[in-house]
Amino acid sequence: MAERVIPLVDERSSVLAAHVPVQPVAASGTLRDTLRRPLRDLRISVTDRCNFRCSYCMPKEVFDKNYPYLPHASLLSFEEITRLARQFVAHGVQKVRLTGGEPLLRKNIEILIGQLAQLRTAQGQPLDITLTTNGSLLARKARALKDAGLQRVTVSLDGLDDAVFRGMNDVDFPVADVLRGIDAARDAGLGPIKVNMVVKRGTNDHEILPMARHFKGTGIVLRFIEYMDVGATNGWRMDEVLPSADVVQRISAQLPLVPLAHTAPGETAQRWAYADGSGEIGVISSVTQAFCGSCNRARLSTEGQLYLCLFASQGHDLRSLLRGNASDADIASAIGHIWQGRTDRYSELRSTLAPDTGDGKRRVEMSYIGG
Repeated sequence: MAERVIPLVDERSSVLAAHVPVQPVAASGTLRDTLRRPLRDLRISVTDRCNFRCSYCMPKEVFDKNYPYLPHASLLSFEEITRLARQFVAHGVQKVRLTGGEPLLRKNIEILIGQLAQLRTAQGQPLDITLTTNGSLLARKARALKDAGLQRVTVSLDGLDDAVFRGMNDVDFPVADVLRGIDAARDAGLGPIKVNMVVKRGTNDHEILPMARHFKGTGIVLRFIEYMDVGATNGWRMDEVLPSADVVQRISAQLPLVPLAHTAPGETAQRWAYADGSGEIGVISSVTQAFCGSCNRARLSTEGQLYLCLFASQGHDLRSLLRGNASDADIASAIGHIWQGRTDRYSELRSTLAPDTGDGKRRVEMSYIGG
C-alpha cells in the first residue's frame, strides 16, 4: 500500500506532523493498542458543566462562579460528535456512553441521541447507547431520552441519608429528587438501570448497607466505586479509600453474596449476586485491584480532545481535524494511529509514581472527560 499524508494530533498543536508520510490505518473493526487491548467503548463528554459540586469531582472551592468553563463555540456540535462516533464505530466501538459534567445540562441532548441511534456497529448491530447522570434532571427528561433512542442510564447516588447526600453534592440537592428520577427512568423503560455510589471512608461508608438493602430486589444494579485520585483538585488521600473487598465483606455479612462471572470483555465491575437470587451488586476497584489489562475505553472530551485513560494528562485534538476539512478516512486513520500507540495503565503503576500528580503532569479533571 502506498504511503500518504495522514494528520496526527495531540494537545500541543492542532495538527501534529501533518506533513509526515505515514501508513494509513483503515477502519477494520479490529483496532488494538500496544498491549493488544481492543477499542470497544467510547465515552463522550457533552459538557464540562455540572449542577453538583461533589468534593471528589468538582470541589466548590475550585469550580466556583469564576471558573473558566469552555465557551460554547469550543464545544463539538452534535453533528461533529456523530461524525467522530461513526469513525470510532468503524474501528470496533460497540458502546457509547454520554457523560459530562452533567450531560442532561446539554441543551437538546435528545437530538444527539437520535443521531447516534442511527449508527450500526461493524457487525451490523445497533449501537449500545447509555448515559451517566446525577439524576437531578432525570424525572423530567427520562421519557424523551428513551423516545430518542437511549437504552440505559447509570445514576450517581452516594447515599440515602439526606443530610449525607446533600453534604456530598454540596449544593443541598435532596436525595428524594434523585430517587424520583430513577423511578421515572424505570417507568420509561430505560434499563437495566445501574446506580453508582462512590465510597469515601469516613464520609459515606456507613451508607453501604442502607443502599444495598434499598436496591436489593428492585432489578437495579448497585455498584460501589473506590474513591479515586482523578484530576488534581479533589484532595485525594489513600486513607480515605475503602477497598472494594471491605465493601463486599460488609454486605455479605448481612446479605450473603456469591461471585458472578463477567458478562463482557473489559467489564470494570466485579459482580456479586445475592445468595437468595434477589439481584446483584458490583464493585469497581481501580485503586486496589487495577483492571488496566483489559481496559477497552477511549474518552472524547466536549471540545474534541481524545483521551486514552481516565487518569491521562495529555489528549489528542480531533476537533482540528473536523474543522480543518479532513476526510473521514483521515480522521479514522488518525484515531487508528492514536489507539495503536496507546500504552496507558496508570492504575497498575500508581504505587510506583510520584504522589502528587503521578507522572509529574497535571491530570485531566473527571468533569472534563467523564467518569
